[in-house]
Amino acid sequence: MNYEERLITLTLSDDRFLILTAENRAAIRNCPALFKDRFIDTGITEQALIGVATGLALRGRIPIVHALAAFLTMRAYEFIRSDIGFANLPVKLVGGVPGFLSEGNGPTHQALEDIAMMRMIPNMTVFSPADEEDMVLGLQDILRHPSPSYIRHNPLPPEIGHCPFQWGQAEIFSEGRDVTLIVHGTLFGQSLMVKEHLEKKGISVGLINLRMLKPIDEATLLRTGRESTLLVTIEDHFITGGLFSIVAELLIKHHQSCKVLPLALEERWFHPCRMKDLLFHEKRTGEQMARVIIDKMEES
Repeated sequence: MNYEERLITLTLSDDRFLILTAENRAAIRNCPALFKDRFIDTGITEQALIGVATGLALRGRIPIVHALAAFLTMRAYEFIRSDIGFANLPVKLVGGVPGFLSEGNGPTHQALEDIAMMRMIPNMTVFSPADEEDMVLGLQDILRHPSPSYIRHNPLPPEIGHCPFQWGQAEIFSEGRDVTLIVHGTLFGQSLMVKEHLEKKGISVGLINLRMLKPIDEATLLRTGRESTLLVTIEDHFITGGLFSIVAELLIKHHQSCKVLPLALEERWFHPCRMKDLLFHEKRTGEQMARVIIDKMEES
């Protein structure tokens, strides 16, 4: 079942749900005919889109908003913060082509700071699934939760089967004494390859699909920091404000120290190209990341 099929199954028979978009129908092409007057396309007007969603939520509806992640989170940020976040309205924000999924687009269309922006908004929850199966597994809980949510839409096919979704809990694939890979979203598949490469070298490797970046699974991250020699945060996001920042903040908050290696973008945009070439150019293939991790371990 894909995202649209799951969305329709969960919401079509419940009049509280409305599907909204700012002319971004790629993931919801069948919804206009099915939802009829419960489907609203405002055109390329992200601020107005959030205004409409706010008004509907104030009247007891649950708007599910779709727009390109870069424009949804940046162009409409004040509206999301002040109208939805402060009021704790149940608006669900679905950001299309976030991070590396924007592949062939230039800097204006690259959402590389969306996690940082959304997690700062009061009451906002943040869901960054590893692939489409992971997204489908978490969708019901996200839609039913009374608070606003931001979803990094991820249509990538799964590389491996996922465990059932649990609110605010990470998905633990393996425990590792030497290295633990902590990842969210698009780079999960490459992280599986990192694990494979490292294990061939006799390294004990843990792998955690964090799933939710707010609320964060504090217990799992703190335990992992105590039990693993090196934590590696992997994300298609700027290094500032994303997963690396979340882990660093958590460790400091609890007066806990450990070695952390961030694999993120150092405040620069990626070069537009096809995904395969993009991963290689940004040194985010499984083999390249494994090499960086081994070099870091050899320094210690």
